[in-house]
Amino acid sequence: MGKDRRIKNHFDPANLLTGDGDGQSREQSAPGQILYTEGSAADAMFYVRDGWVKIATVSRGGKEAVVGFRREGEFFGTLCLVGKRFATATALTHCTLIRISRRALIRLLREQPDFAVMFTTYLVQRNVRDQETLVDHMTNPAEKRLARALLLLANHFDGSEPLLIAAPFSQSMLASMIGTTRPRVSLFMNRFKKHGYIEYDGHGRVWVHSSLRRVLSDR
Repeated sequence: MGKDRRIKNHFDPANLLTGDGDGQSREQSAPGQILYTEGSAADAMFYVRDGWVKIATVSRGGKEAVVGFRREGEFFGTLCLVGKRFATATALTHCTLIRISRRALIRLLREQPDFAVMFTTYLVQRNVRDQETLVDHMTNPAEKRLARALLLLANHFDGSEPLLIAAPFSQSMLASMIGTTRPRVSLFMNRFKKHGYIEYDGHGRVWVHSSLRRVLSDR
């Protein structure tokens, strides 16, 4: 498990992406609300001020595959720069989002050097994360894939305190994310709990301990 590669930059995009600028707007979304669909016109990206967003794609047979999640301080819909929507974005919780039009984004990249460096760094880091996930799917068993997913969702790379995953992730959703079945996710979650790697209650809340990283080092 590598260290967290989310934005580590002195520049805070929240100061610039307020929803009041030209080409920007602030939007509120309810849980389950579809923000855009796969194949739709890609004329804007979004910055998450608060909440969680699910990114998923659907096969020709109608099976959903969860590609990932975006949380506070992250972007989604960045492929608007090339006019593509390769997935569907859905609000997982109540969300506060900043919508930035493609035209406004291009202007920010040209006129705000600090933003351009931060945003480019974010895209590179996200690409590395996606490549690591692909390698994980190709080389690791489902139990390790689940452990890695939980650590990523909890942003648990340093420290030893149990961290709460601040969104209700169902076992079916986790199964879709790592490419296995819900019963197997249930089996692994119970095993993790038995070893003290995680804690969870009856309300969908999960606390992840740093000790879960041991699963990734097991041969």
